[in-house]
Formats: sequence, structure tokens, C-alpha cells
Amino acid sequence: MRIRLYNARILTMERKRPVFEGEIWIKDEKIAFVAEQTELNRAEVKESYPKIAWDIELDCKQNLLMPGFKDAHTHSAMTFLRSYADDLQLAKWLNEKVFPMEAKLKKEDIYTFTKLAVLEYLTAGITSVFDMYIDPEAVAEACIDMGMRCVLVSGLNNFTSSLKQMEKEYLELNKRSPLISYQLGFHAEYTCSKELLCGVSGLAHKYRTPVYTHLAETEKEVLECKRRYGMTPLVFLDSLGLFEFGGGGYHCVYMTQEDMEVLRRRRMYVITNPASNMKLASGIAPIADYVKQKVPVAIGTDGPASNNCLDMFREMFLVSGLSKIREKDAASIEALEILKMATTGGARAMRLHRADILAKGKLADIIMIDMQAPNMQPEHNIPANLVYSGSKANVLMTMINGKILYRNGEYNIGESPQDIYKACDSILKRMLSE
Repeated sequence: MRIRLYNARILTMERKRPVFEGEIWIKDEKIAFVAEQTELNRAEVKESYPKIAWDIELDCKQNLLMPGFKDAHTHSAMTFLRSYADDLQLAKWLNEKVFPMEAKLKKEDIYTFTKLAVLEYLTAGITSVFDMYIDPEAVAEACIDMGMRCVLVSGLNNFTSSLKQMEKEYLELNKRSPLISYQLGFHAEYTCSKELLCGVSGLAHKYRTPVYTHLAETEKEVLECKRRYGMTPLVFLDSLGLFEFGGGGYHCVYMTQEDMEVLRRRRMYVITNPASNMKLASGIAPIADYVKQKVPVAIGTDGPASNNCLDMFREMFLVSGLSKIREKDAASIEALEILKMATTGGARAMRLHRADILAKGKLADIIMIDMQAPNMQPEHNIPANLVYSGSKANVLMTMINGKILYRNGEYNIGESPQDIYKACDSILKRMLSE
């Protein structure tokens, strides 16, 4: 498939490269050419592109092309719990609502509810997700069938999965599809025995690969770990050698200076989830401190049970707003820095180095933003517009792996969204009656 996206404004997210007018050419799953209009006007270039037999030529009408958002932490199949267990304390939310319903899930349920999440990701301009859930195989199959790029991570704990199962998934799912990759991980320090954690460390060393986990999400989590081991969760986990090859922590709300030093030394990523942390009253992560101390940050929505919206525009705004409140400083983080977290930062946290920016040879994971909408005008600062006034309504197109999956409100996923909604409703009726 050869696609020409022309008459566009382009934000490549390359360092210090501003928005420019130009076009992007795509061949199969990769970007073949990114050019500014001045370059396109050169005679030799003008002579070459009329000779190409384009499958699609799309006039972008001066709208913005940019890398898709990377949702760096989610639990996609938890769409089945959206608005089911709201306005509750975290412990009650988990133990009385979430866990009993999850016990009723079948593999085919996870597959269907993941497809529902993918529909929402596409409308929000999200082109990759970093997903942790009960059955990675079911999530992988749903994403492959829908054309979604997904990095899976194990949610191993004392009650689900096993070291043997995680190793099997690591070896098999990393070969499954160009859209799918898999990283080692575990749910959290407080749901894993020391013996199990040592086993994860052993696998990380065996394959020389990073590890990811929920980390320092609540004050209670940190205090209980200190009582158990005399150390914060990150310092304790690092003492077991878990992060010798890098990795990352989801949430990272309650971190000490010693934790910061571990993050830097191990080149770990912080993956912040502001809407979820706010909704569950977990706290506000010290994002400005991470930026100052050069700890790389990515952004995730968390799952649709604790957020309930899979919307990176909202997350970007909250990263900014909550940081300003926490630091009592309106200049705590610049908008462009936050946009980097939602795009290039997420790609690098997820080890999707071929999908971080728009450049020749990179994967064609591209979104188009409506710049004619009133909330995008005037255009004093396009990155600031995206962070502070952008919304899902501004997403005109979502392309993943060189395939346009969503455009102007229409899906190109091989099935009707209404059929997915009906399937989800049928499953929920069964679960609620059990």
C-alpha cells in the first residue's frame, strides 16, 4: 500500500524541529518520505512523485500530522467495569467490586472487552498501548484482529500466572505479530512474595531485559513495604536486581530522593497516570521533580475502571494542571515537554523505538488533528493548543502500521462497532446474573 498525505502541517516530534508545511509518503507499514514544502518544490522531487502509483492520496487540508499517542499504562479489557464501581476508596473498590467481577471473566470475554477499548483508542489518536491484564493472549488476539499496536506486560502475582507462564508468554508473544511485543513484569511488590520477585529478577537477567510494575501508587503501599523490608518499594526491588536492565514504574506518586537516584541509575521510566490517581485519591506524582532530575516520563490512562476515559488529551492537561497545583508554580512544566511524554516518551518507555517520531524508516503510526476547529484557533502555539485545549473530537484520522483504521468518525476494522457493543452487553448480562 502506497499512501500520500499532502497539504499538511507536520509535527514530527524530532528535537527542536518546529511545525512545518509538507507531506508524508508511506509504503506498506513504514514512512518512506517526510518533506517540507520547500523541498517538494525542488525540480528533481517534483519529477519523481507523479510517477508513483499511489493507492491513496489524501489532501490533509492544512490539518496537523503527528505521531500517535502512546498510552503507556492501561488494562484494556477493564472496559467491562467502566462506571460500575465509582466513588469508592481504593481497597473497597478492589476487594468488593473489581476482584469479584474479574473472577467471572472468560478468555473470550477479555478478547471482546479489549476490542471495545481499541475503538476508543482509535478515536483518541492512541496508536500504541502498554497493556497489563489477566490473559495477555486474549488481549494480543483482539489487538491483532483490530490492527492495534500493543505492548503486553505480565501482571504476575501470588494469585495469577507463574514464572513459567510469564517466560512462555515472553518467548511466544514476541514472535506473534509485528503489532505485538511483550515485556517482563509483575503486578506490584505488595502482591508478590520475595521468592517470586527473585524469580522475576532471574528471568530479567537470563534475557537481559527490563521489568515493569505498579510502583509507589499509594502512601499505604510505601509504608507497608518499609515495615516488611525496611526499604521503599523501589529500593527493595532494586536490591533484588530487578531493574539492572531498566524498566519502569506505573504511578510513582510517593518517591524519595533515594528512589530518584535508583530511577536515574537504572535508566528507568516513570509512567504517570494522573486521572486514575486523582479519581482514586491516591495523590499527585512529582512530575516536575522527575523532569528536573532528568528521569524520563511517559503517560498512561490506567484502566477504564479507575479512570474511566481512555483519553490522552485529558491526561496531558492533568499532568500540567496537577503539577502546577502541587508545585504552586504555573511554570512547573512546559506544554511541549508534556506532549513529548505522551508521544516519544511513551514510545521509548514501551521500547517502540521505531514508532517514536515521524521520519523516514519509522513505522507509520500517524494521527491527523483538526486545526480548523475553534478550540485549535488561533495558532500561537500548536503544542500548547494540543495540551491545553485539545480533545478527542479533534482527531480526524488514526493510522497504525500504515493502515488507516479510523477517519472522520468511520472505522476500518473489519466489523461494525455496534456488533462489538452488542457482544459486550451480552457478556455483562451473563456476568451480572451469575
